[in-house]
Amino acid sequence: MIDIHCHTAGIEEGGSGCFVSQRLRRSFRYRFFLKAFDVTEQELLSEGNGLIIQRISQALARSQRVFAAVILAMDGVVSNDGELDTARTEMYLPNEFVAGEVRRYPNLLFGASINPLRRDALRRLEQVADDGAVLLKWLPPIQHIDPADRRLVPFYLRLKELGLPLLSHTGSEHSFTHSRNELGDPERLRLPLSLGVTVIAAHAAGSGRNQGESNFDRLYRLQEYHNFYVDISALTQLNRPGQLRRLLQCRELHGRLLYGSDMPLVNSIIATPFAFPLRLSLLQMLEISRIHNPWDRDLALKEALGLRMEMLVDARCILKMPPTRDSW
Repeated sequence: MIDIHCHTAGIEEGGSGCFVSQRLRRSFRYRFFLKAFDVTEQELLSEGNGLIIQRISQALARSQRVFAAVILAMDGVVSNDGELDTARTEMYLPNEFVAGEVRRYPNLLFGASINPLRRDALRRLEQVADDGAVLLKWLPPIQHIDPADRRLVPFYLRLKELGLPLLSHTGSEHSFTHSRNELGDPERLRLPLSLGVTVIAAHAAGSGRNQGESNFDRLYRLQEYHNFYVDISALTQLNRPGQLRRLLQCRELHGRLLYGSDMPLVNSIIATPFAFPLRLSLLQMLEISRIHNPWDRDLALKEALGLRMEMLVDARCILKMPPTRDSW
């Protein structure tokens, strides 16, 4: 099993290029994320941002169910001149930093992030492909990307030629201090799908509404595209009641589901099995809570709630696997 949706983080230190905005650092979310990553700000300042990725690799190596994870970079908002807009960007994790750190660990893969409105977006796309990216990740409500913008057609066509799937957040986003949630509308993904790009809808559009419909209903119609997939990350969190159950009841999407954990949130109180007293027995909740490894615990919880392995597609068939990992 490969976890295709695993976050890292970084603060301004040591020339990594990472940063977190002062607005986000003043938010409770910042302290919550550090705790979920099991690091302190002082540790990052003294040992560097690579410490989080190192600890992810070490914890993943102890999993009995998941043997690899895609670590996601995070591009920012882009200004009208095609350059990074640091004033409107809440978190930035450069591709160069993530790619370089991931190379150190045999159980990690590089997930790139490029805002396609950058002046040099196509050059950056070529670079991440050369650096071994297995997918491209967008968070449209935070990066202010409209997937339906026809200016992106050349970017999509090159993405398809390179064989890189697009993992794009769908549904509302609440992990940052400000979101343009209309950009998480799954219907906006019709443009890349129609051009043949392999698209993975992160979080199955489990939350929010657009144009009077639930985002999930709007996602469901995209099954008409053979190149459309869904990841199951975050669907057991406290703020997403019933979302996994609703997805698993859609038999048409079985065989299109990809495993994702949404690390580090899977390693926090909001992913507790005790949120499901009407679905699980007390014994089940206790047994799952006693599983120490976050990936094994996440899979055990999702299976107890109805996930079966035959519902999942092998991520190795979707990701652009580096030649060095062909033996996987």
